[in-house]
Amino acid sequence: MSLEALAAEVVACRACPRLVAWREQVARERRAAFRDEDYWGRPLPGFGDPDPRILLVGLAPAAHGGNRTGRMFTGDRSADFLVAAMHRAGLADRPVSVAVTDGLRLLGARWTAAVRCAPPANRPTPEERDRCLGYLRREIALCPEARVLVCLGGLAWDATLRALEAPRPRPRFGHGAEAAAGGRTLIGSYHPSQQNTFTGRLTPAMLDAVLARALALAGPNGRSPA
Repeated sequence: MSLEALAAEVVACRACPRLVAWREQVARERRAAFRDEDYWGRPLPGFGDPDPRILLVGLAPAAHGGNRTGRMFTGDRSADFLVAAMHRAGLADRPVSVAVTDGLRLLGARWTAAVRCAPPANRPTPEERDRCLGYLRREIALCPEARVLVCLGGLAWDATLRALEAPRPRPRFGHGAEAAAGGRTLIGSYHPSQQNTFTGRLTPAMLDAVLARALALAGPNGRSPA
């Protein structure tokens, strides 16, 4: 299987009735600020370099971010914070991610998520996370040179460890935590959500440090163009 074939399978997925209903409801009702836009309203595949050295794993698309624009970490405050940091690190060719037509390229990096549909209140159920796990497992396998996996939040950390079939007891999540599993190195980071960035729990310097560590572990070819 290729990344393109996996992406097509992800986009067509309707395995979780609650998530299907929610993502489509959001796409119909829309937020007032985006009432004239056509929402994507479907699951989201990964995005970025097809042969990355660094893979960033988030939790799930945002209802009015990726679920609207059709690309993860695009068109919301989390995207603003994350992509600016990736640009500073040399992992993105520009500091903004606002639309699928903006020309953004990730350099030696790719991002994906533990859950591919926007969940109500940003909280997928354990059953929904389990149904989506196979997509993450296959995407990781299709990125053999991605020896470094940056996990954005505790749920992404747990999902990635399960995708890699890490033995128990599994390493605990923390910002800057590192763990080895499946021949890869995981690095934990607090998620760039407004809850974390507006309160100062995650600062630009903290995320910069995580990405610098990921680049150091990925080696000198970690910035090959997408």
